[in-house]
Amino acid sequence: MIVGYARVSTSEQDLTLQLEALARAGCEKVFSEKVSASSGDRQEFNRCVEFVREGDTLVVTRLDRFARSSLDLHNTMAQLKDKGVGFRSTEQGEFDTTNSMGKFVLAMMGAVAEFETDLRRERRKRGLRAALPVWP
Repeated sequence: MIVGYARVSTSEQDLTLQLEALARAGCEKVFSEKVSASSGDRQEFNRCVEFVREGDTLVVTRLDRFARSSLDLHNTMAQLKDKGVGFRSTEQGEFDTTNSMGKFVLAMMGAVAEFETDLRRERRKRGLRAALPVWP
């Protein structure tokens, strides 16, 4: 079975583009939620990982929708591997995590995703600081 997972960080954001991409990827079942990954309370994500079985493929649109950090990515991928579950990202190319090159590509993509998340967080902090009044 092809299983999808979609996530946005806030209730104001829209899941439509991710859900459409997962439908195009052939997902038969999709888990989705509107919750920040940093909250640690990703109930649908946990249900998704519990749901997949040997021979299934888990599909996401981007790694930053799936994992909070490189460590989280590698831990979750190890959990999927132990269950015999494949993995695909629709926007970041195909990679086969059953071989050395695929593992390397996944590690690099995970590092890039974590870097992009850190940059967004830093920009938000700078933006908030810039908006605060300066007191003499």
